[in-house]
Amino acid sequence: MMVTMEQLQAFLDEQFPQGAAFGTLCELGDGTAEMMLDVDETHLRPGGTVSGPVMMGLADVTLYAALLSKIGLVPLAVTTNLNINFLRKPVAHQAIWARATMLKVGKTMAVGEVFIYSRGVEEPVAHSTMTYSIPPQR
Repeated sequence: MMVTMEQLQAFLDEQFPQGAAFGTLCELGDGTAEMMLDVDETHLRPGGTVSGPVMMGLADVTLYAALLSKIGLVPLAVTTNLNINFLRKPVAHQAIWARATMLKVGKTMAVGEVFIYSRGVEEPVAHSTMTYSIPPQR
């Protein structure tokens, strides 16, 4: 692993402070990351479920953390594709958390997946796959 949890958290706080709105970094491994989001009224859509954009944001930031654990603190690594399947309804007002795993990290592209869970629901509530562009080293 190229980056410690403390280094990544400091980087995110400085370079991507708005990312905290999508969750809190809980674990970081070699190409893996976990984040949690305490769900409140601002995260709900009509019908009393967590909105899709909230889950997409959590998935994206979690995979960004997993990617940076492999490539180092590269601010311009960006999402080029995000696909998400909403599998079941998350529990309103219960925390959701994401587990991200890098599947392949190349020189210019990386692919990973994220499972999102909701407290009170045993099975995942969403599954996402993403591709990131890694800027060339100068």
